[in-house]
Amino acid sequence: MSALTLTLFSAIICCSLTEKPSTVSSPNIIILLMDDMGWGDLGVFGQPSKETPNLDAMAAEGMLLPNFYTANPLCSPSRAALLTGRLPVRNGFYTTNGHARNAYTPQEIVGGISKDEILLPQMLKKKGYVSKIVGKWHLGHRPHHLPLENGFDEWFGAPNCHFGPYNSSIRPNIPVYNNSEMLGRYYEDFKIDRKTGESNLTQIYLLEGLEFIQRQTEARRPFFLYWAADATHAPVYASKRFLGKSQRGRYGDAVMELDYSIGQILSWLKTLGIDDNTFVFFTSDNGAALISAPKEGGSNGPFLCGKETTFEGGMREPAIAWWPGHIKKGTVSFQLSNVMDLFTTSLALAGISPPDDRTLDGLDLTPVLLKQSTTLQNRPIFYYRGNELMAVRVGQYKAHYWTWSNSWEEFKKGINFCPGQEVPDVTTHDQKEHTLQPIIFHLGRDPGEKYPISVLTKEYQNVLSGISPVVEQHKKTLVPGIPQLNMCDVAVMNWAPAGCEKLGKCLKVPKSEPLKCDWPH
Repeated sequence: MSALTLTLFSAIICCSLTEKPSTVSSPNIIILLMDDMGWGDLGVFGQPSKETPNLDAMAAEGMLLPNFYTANPLCSPSRAALLTGRLPVRNGFYTTNGHARNAYTPQEIVGGISKDEILLPQMLKKKGYVSKIVGKWHLGHRPHHLPLENGFDEWFGAPNCHFGPYNSSIRPNIPVYNNSEMLGRYYEDFKIDRKTGESNLTQIYLLEGLEFIQRQTEARRPFFLYWAADATHAPVYASKRFLGKSQRGRYGDAVMELDYSIGQILSWLKTLGIDDNTFVFFTSDNGAALISAPKEGGSNGPFLCGKETTFEGGMREPAIAWWPGHIKKGTVSFQLSNVMDLFTTSLALAGISPPDDRTLDGLDLTPVLLKQSTTLQNRPIFYYRGNELMAVRVGQYKAHYWTWSNSWEEFKKGINFCPGQEVPDVTTHDQKEHTLQPIIFHLGRDPGEKYPISVLTKEYQNVLSGISPVVEQHKKTLVPGIPQLNMCDVAVMNWAPAGCEKLGKCLKVPKSEPLKCDWPH
């Protein structure tokens, strides 16, 4: 986004809005969801290079949540959890093809978000919200799974990760959509230079977000913007202006551009005079992908391991809440919170009752955010991998009932989710069950999960007696959803998305060959 473009935007608004928009009862909602960005990637969380001035300023103007978690250590399930307010094991975004296996939505996946689920934009329509997703969807790419079939009014982005480039006769490049039709494909029409890392996608996403905010402000309609940029997911990319600027290499370049873009969005809200009527929340879908580090992966700060694991580095996320005039500046809340809370909290802000025909896992955080409640809500954090409950956090304590990083077979291929962080009997390459004697850590004293509390101590016994009933109750009442991520088929790939005919980009669909998906991790 050039300074000239922003100047033109400002001129348009000055001419079209002769007075400050009146505050409506339902605030605008913006969720900024990063991709594979780690807790330790922000200056405010201690990143030494201090290259996130806009996010650090956002924290200074709002609230920092150091104990914020995702619902799964992988992209698709965490996004499904955010938009449904439910654990992936409830909303169906898991697999039963193997024990404790992470699964997501590559383009050969048959499934996607279930029609039985209710998504946040569907609920927000009750109060007249207009909703747009910009960036990565990742909840299924078949027509009935796409955003406009699941409550969103607008979409600019892609249904899958920007992997590639691919050979069109074996695996098609991923399409980029404008609403219900494709505009082109990654690497063909939307360039990502794998050698240099250059791509202007983040700038395109920024422009889409700013333009949407402008239109809804002019129309005086409440809006929900889900801005899901993916530049920090390998292969990482940045526009020419940012390449080579970071001390951290290409990954840092991508972080700097995202930080700049978020700064532009917040500045735009102030320019339009709607900052005091817009709730903004920043976070990430899962921990940094240490398997791609250091060139294309981030930092999880003091936490153990990263993406794909249920150690802290895989599921503890950076999180900032911002709403001038409503959220007190420079505050920090240690409330245990989760990406699923954004569903329930957004409904509360909009004045909408949550659905009462299903179990919701998200809490309403408005007492913490708006009233600075110092009384923390007593809630557990559940760490799932597939349909297996791997660990539980209650208060400062975390109990591991299963440990596993990845298999010896994968590890010997060079796939390492915990590089330089091996902890004996904890970061195991065999699936180890500890149900009868969980491994317990005090995360305040030991955020890196390196020093298990001795089972012989009174502290261990007291903690176990408190956590065990929580686990028993959870398992007793859990009704798993139908798994959506079990089946794959080459015929369902993005061969001929809607709109391909107009562009001459339809590809021949191969013979259907359904099979169980292979999930190695």
